[in-house]
Amino acid sequence: MNGAGRLPAAARAIATGDRRALARTISGIENGDPAVVPVVRALYPRTGRATVVGLTGPLGVGKSSVLNVLVAHLREAGRTVGVVAVDPSSPFSGGSVLGDRIRFERAAEDTGVYFRSMASRGEEGGIAAATRQVVRLLDAAGFEVVLVETVGSGQVDLAIRDVATTRVVVLVPHLGDEVQTLKAGLFEIADVFCVNKSDLPGADLARKDLAELVSLGGARHGWSPRIVLTSALARTGVPELWEAVEAHEKFLDASGARAEEDRRRLAREIVGIVRDRVGRDAMARLEKDPELRRLLDRVASRQLDPYAAADRLYAQRARRARQR
Repeated sequence: MNGAGRLPAAARAIATGDRRALARTISGIENGDPAVVPVVRALYPRTGRATVVGLTGPLGVGKSSVLNVLVAHLREAGRTVGVVAVDPSSPFSGGSVLGDRIRFERAAEDTGVYFRSMASRGEEGGIAAATRQVVRLLDAAGFEVVLVETVGSGQVDLAIRDVATTRVVVLVPHLGDEVQTLKAGLFEIADVFCVNKSDLPGADLARKDLAELVSLGGARHGWSPRIVLTSALARTGVPELWEAVEAHEKFLDASGARAEEDRRRLAREIVGIVRDRVGRDAMARLEKDPELRRLLDRVASRQLDPYAAADRLYAQRARRARQR
C-alpha cells in the first residue's frame, strides 16, 4: 500500500476526509481531466473496503425515495454513506437534468453522508463512465457504504453489474407486464427485489409474482434473490431491505463469489479502458493520416465495407506494434 507521505496532495486530502478535495477530484473525473489520474491511481490500493450497493429499476418506481430512507436508516445505525446518483443528461449541455437533486433529503451539517449527482452523458445502461472511479474515491475517503442510483430508463440498467457488489431492483405493485418483459434482465442482475409503494393495493400479489419468477429462475451462483416490501412514504420495510443486502454480502464472502465477481468486473474494466484508448487513437488517425483518410474515402464511396476497413486498420496497428 502507498505510504501517506508518497501520496499526491489531493489524494492525501481525500484520504483524510477533505470534502472539497473530494468534490474537485470528482469534477475532474467527470470532465476527463488527466490531472486527476495520478490521484485516482494513488488511492486505488485504499479501495475495496466499502459495501457498494446499486439501486436500479424502471422510471417512476421511487428509487430516490428508497434511497432517502435507506440513507436515514444507515445513518441511524452509525454507518457513513456516500451516494452517487446517476441522472439523465441534457442533450444540449451534457449536464445532469436533475443536477440539484432537490428530492434528496439530508441535513447539511451531517458529515457522515456525502451526495454526488452525475450526468449519464449518454452512456448505455444509464451508468456514467466515471461512476466506477467516483465510487472508488468515496471508498478511499472512508465511507463504509456507497449507494449508486441509476437513471432508470424504462428498463433495468444492466451496467450496474460493473459497479455494485449487491444490486437492488426496485419495482412497484401492478408492474406485472413490465416484470415479464424485464424478466431476463432482472435475473441477470437482481440480488434483492424491492417492491416499493407497498402501501398500495397489489403489493402482496407483486411479491407472489416475483417469488414465482425467482423459483422458476433458480439460484444464481447459489444465491436466490430476496424479495422485500418497502414503503418509502410510510418508512416501512427498510431494515428488512438492508438485512437482505447484508445477507447477500455475507454470501459473497462465504461462497468465494466475491473474488470471482471482482475479477470479472476488473477484466471488463481493463478491456473497456483499452478499447476506449484504441478507439480514440484510431479516430485521431482516421482524421489525420492521409493513408487512412483514403481508406475512409473508399468506405464512404461504397468501394469498401466498414468491416473490411476495420480489419485493415487493426492489421496495420498490429504490424506497427510488432515493429516496435
